[in-house]
Amino acid sequence: MVRGTVPPAPAHVPSVREVLRLHGGAVDLARADTRATPHAPGGKEEAVADIAAMAPRLAELQEKLYAQAMAGGSRKRVLLVLQGMDTSGKGGVVKHVIGQFNPSGCHIHAFKSPTKEELSHPFLWRVRQQVPAPGMIGIFDRSHYEDVLIVRVRELVARNVWSRRYGAINNFEQGLHDDEVTVIKVFLHISFDEQRARLLERLDNPDKHWKFNPGDIDERAVWPAYQEAYEAALQKCSTDTAPWYVVPADRKWYRNWAISRLLLEHLEELDPHYPQGHFDVAAERKRLLDT
Repeated sequence: MVRGTVPPAPAHVPSVREVLRLHGGAVDLARADTRATPHAPGGKEEAVADIAAMAPRLAELQEKLYAQAMAGGSRKRVLLVLQGMDTSGKGGVVKHVIGQFNPSGCHIHAFKSPTKEELSHPFLWRVRQQVPAPGMIGIFDRSHYEDVLIVRVRELVARNVWSRRYGAINNFEQGLHDDEVTVIKVFLHISFDEQRARLLERLDNPDKHWKFNPGDIDERAVWPAYQEAYEAALQKCSTDTAPWYVVPADRKWYRNWAISRLLLEHLEELDPHYPQGHFDVAAERKRLLDT
């Protein structure tokens, strides 16, 4: 280096959050590569190794988040929202990614068709019941977005009803943010062909028949309508406080790696700490030794 010159600043390495985050503008899912592996450390072998390397840090951060709430009065918590077409991997994420956490600090809820009681309330009523408590990591397998997805595609309510829900969702998620809930919304983007392959795998393996739903084939018949509904939800409900992350989901290993990274980056930003004890450690130690 020439004396007196300033060394160049190191190049900015984008985070997975930056790479996968949906920014403003129109959304065209047809142009998004469902087999892409943006920011991956390499191929499948490297990604699986990196997931294993992340596990201890994820577990440590989860414990600190939980301890900070239980003994320190913090209201911070995390809510991971998983949306995607059937077979996109919502259950796989719960198994392979959330499985790295202590289950006692997680709250997992899979939203099914609403019950009669749930239908008697505003659409967000049942969702509010499942918001994670302080210190917890919540996971929604499907979510309040079903009320602007299947409801829209299958015309279960009038257009003037579901079209108002985007604003209600944004207000709801802003309220979560204000109450110290970190919302991580992930759209698992799978291709039409890959879904067919995964459904065939279920049909061809008797051990997976329990996972097959004949209705999934019916939903494929209206695939374009679902893509349009997702594009609207992603565009209208990606905000500064609750942005959407679009994760290519044709490669299961990448899906798991990307969501593990998203969780790690968000938890690192929260920077939870173990709370201090409000007692005299030396005195309590002596009392214990005297017993």
